[in-house]
Amino acid sequence: MSGCAWRNSHTTWSFASIGVAAHRHPPPPRVRGDYVPAPAGRGDAIPGRRSAANVPSMPPASLRVGIQLPEVERNVRWPEMRAIALAAEESGFDSIWLGDHLLYRDDGRPERAPWDVWTQLAALAAATTRVRLGPLVAATAFHAPGMLARAAASVAEVSDGRLVFGIGAGWNQTEFQAFGFPYDRRVSRFAESFEVVRRLIAGEHVSFTGEFVAVQDAVVIPRPSKRIPLMFGGNGERILSLALPHVDAWNTWYSPYGNTVAGFAEASDKVSAICARVGRDPREVERSACVFVAVAGGEGERPHDVAPIEPDTLAAHLQDLVDAGADEAILVVDPITERTVRTLASALERTP
Repeated sequence: MSGCAWRNSHTTWSFASIGVAAHRHPPPPRVRGDYVPAPAGRGDAIPGRRSAANVPSMPPASLRVGIQLPEVERNVRWPEMRAIALAAEESGFDSIWLGDHLLYRDDGRPERAPWDVWTQLAALAAATTRVRLGPLVAATAFHAPGMLARAAASVAEVSDGRLVFGIGAGWNQTEFQAFGFPYDRRVSRFAESFEVVRRLIAGEHVSFTGEFVAVQDAVVIPRPSKRIPLMFGGNGERILSLALPHVDAWNTWYSPYGNTVAGFAEASDKVSAICARVGRDPREVERSACVFVAVAGGEGERPHDVAPIEPDTLAAHLQDLVDAGADEAILVVDPITERTVRTLASALERTP
């Protein structure tokens, strides 16, 4: 996968599609096939963390930046969804993401829902050529684990290995109840589904009998031609302890960490501590942060339950996230349109 660059009048910062800058930490060894893990230092104190007032105007080469495509902000038809995705790719962003949700209601707004995540990802995989893409994140509660693994393998094939398999347990009780999915014991249910999914996409024949899931000699065929990286999305301590031994990356939505650098650093330190407790080297788990951004103050497409970042301070904010250990930022934008994607690219002087 090709890299991208942030440019200003003095420096061109190259962005690799995987891995991080070597000047911050020595490169770790390769693990688990062809995936290059994150560098050391996630749980360490960051000496001399810089403020927005004294950082360079552009983020450094170690950060990948993606865009969350429309979810439930408004009713977005396929031509606009495709146009926004292509704008992100053409503008030099590294990735595009879709939420996996079924229904929102009873929150003071009209009933709404996004399109089916795997159908849309397959279409976007065919429409794009460079960006990584994935669900943010696929809920194990909504899919039998074998079908979830097969969907991921299919999108990975269509995208020529650009899929990042974001996975989690789900949280919105309304959609669980509406579509008949059990809401109780979600972490325990996730644990069983996750074991089957991760083993299937790794190419194993899987036999498993648990309290909630049972498969007998299941296998995903055709097998993915390239290894599918796993990213867990969530913040609960118990579920993190189940996922972190096995995933390549961890992602946090902006609300749980308050959309602040300090909040992200604290959450990342928690991940490092859990990694150490479950016997996983923290250096092997990349860190991904969703960042809420409002263009021109926003249009209220998403609740401003945390203070959003404005375009003119975004580059400095991303630099501070790198100093706090982030490998990736996924921008959640109010409003999310083709125009605002290009506006942010321009503000960051992003080019392919």
